[in-house]
Amino acid sequence: METVNKKILLVEDDPNFGIVLKDYLSMNDFDVVLAKNGMEGFEKFKKDNYDLCILDVMMPYKDGFTLAKEIREKNENVPIIFLTAKTMKEDVLKGYKVGADDYLNKPFDSEVLLAKIQSIISRKSVDSIADSKQFEFTIGKFHLNSKLRFLTFEQEEPIKLSPKENELLRLLALHENDLMPRELALTKIWRDDNYFTSRSMDVYIAKLRKYLKQDEDVEILNIHGEGFRLVIKSEA
Repeated sequence: METVNKKILLVEDDPNFGIVLKDYLSMNDFDVVLAKNGMEGFEKFKKDNYDLCILDVMMPYKDGFTLAKEIREKNENVPIIFLTAKTMKEDVLKGYKVGADDYLNKPFDSEVLLAKIQSIISRKSVDSIADSKQFEFTIGKFHLNSKLRFLTFEQEEPIKLSPKENELLRLLALHENDLMPRELALTKIWRDDNYFTSRSMDVYIAKLRKYLKQDEDVEILNIHGEGFRLVIKSEA
């Protein structure tokens, strides 16, 4: 996953640990801003845009939970990971209630933290694509207007897609020539991810393939165990 230029706010009151963690994340191509307490952390957060926040829980002046609440009031979507020496279940639950995306107890393996960061940023990136407001797409010789649910081949009469056909083709178009994760479509369109909804999606994929077969340069590929790719062959 591409991490270059992804900006992280790290708020940690232990100066030695904070510097070591900042250096480790910087070595892995993140742009890291370090703050030594909650008050300083919030001031830095207000002045810049961040892709992720890592907050120590136990800090002077303002603890991590209070800081997370203030961050959430400014930005509902920025991912938050809590670092804590406390293992009390109540504290873990409190962290999630104020909007944490994940939680790590000290001491922790830095590679585990790195994997969590990469996973969260990747997931948020995929979600932001799915939440795009774009509604018109050129798919080979087809034109999709997802607002009207019209799929038009060249100058022919448009086909009126069903709501699920429309949303599924729109997601595929947003990921053109790239992987559209199966779980993304199931959670965004079907609001569930189980065997039965997965089989239902396969039926809709088959319907879309039937519509799109008029253009031999357009194909929906099944990426086993991962999802689907809408492939549009470019003209040589």
